[in-house]
Amino acid sequence: MTSHAAAADVLSTEHLESLLGVAETALRRAVAGVAGWAPDPASHAAPLAAPGASFVTLERDERLIGCMGTLTPRRPLVVDVADHALAAAFRDPRSPGLAAHHVDELTITVSVLSALEPVPASDPAELAAALRPGIDGVLVEAGNRRGTLLPAVWHHVPAAAAFVEALQLKAGFGRRWPGGVRAHRYTTQIAVRRPGDGR
Repeated sequence: MTSHAAAADVLSTEHLESLLGVAETALRRAVAGVAGWAPDPASHAAPLAAPGASFVTLERDERLIGCMGTLTPRRPLVVDVADHALAAAFRDPRSPGLAAHHVDELTITVSVLSALEPVPASDPAELAAALRPGIDGVLVEAGNRRGTLLPAVWHHVPAAAAFVEALQLKAGFGRRWPGGVRAHRYTTQIAVRRPGDGR
C-alpha cells in the first residue's frame, strides 16, 4: 500500500487501509450476489464518516477495468468509496464485468480528493504554468462540458502542456480552447492494494 499525503485533513495509513477494505468488501459482496450493501459510517473513524470525495480505479493484469468517482463531497467518505468501487466494476462502460474469481486479481486504487482550488485558465499556456506536475489533479469546465484528470495521469503525461492538452480533449473542447473556461486543481491521497497484498 502506498499513499500520497495532500488533502488539508490528511488521512492516516490506517484510514486509507480501511477505505481499501471497504472497496474490496463491496466488490466481494456484489459478486457473491449481495445487493444493496453499504458500509455503516457510524462504525468507522470520524474522518471516514465525514463527507468526502473519492475515485476508485480497478485494474486487472495492468489493464483498466473501470474508474469512477466524484469531485465534491456529498456523502460519508466510506459510502462514497463503496459506491464508486461498484460503479467502476459494473457501471463503467469500459468494464467487461466482474466474476468472483476476478476480485483476487484486481489492483484496487482509492484516491481521496482535497477541496477544489481555482486556478487561472484564460488559455492552455496559463493553466499549464499554474500546475504542479506530479501533484495536481485538474478539473476544467466551459458551458456544459467538463473533464478532469487525476494526479496519477502525470505518470503517463509528465509535461504540463501535454497534460493540459489531454485534459482539453477529455473535456470535449477539441483543439480550440473555449472562452470562459473555469479551472480548479486538487490533490489526492492514494491507497493501492495489489494482488497478493495480504487479502
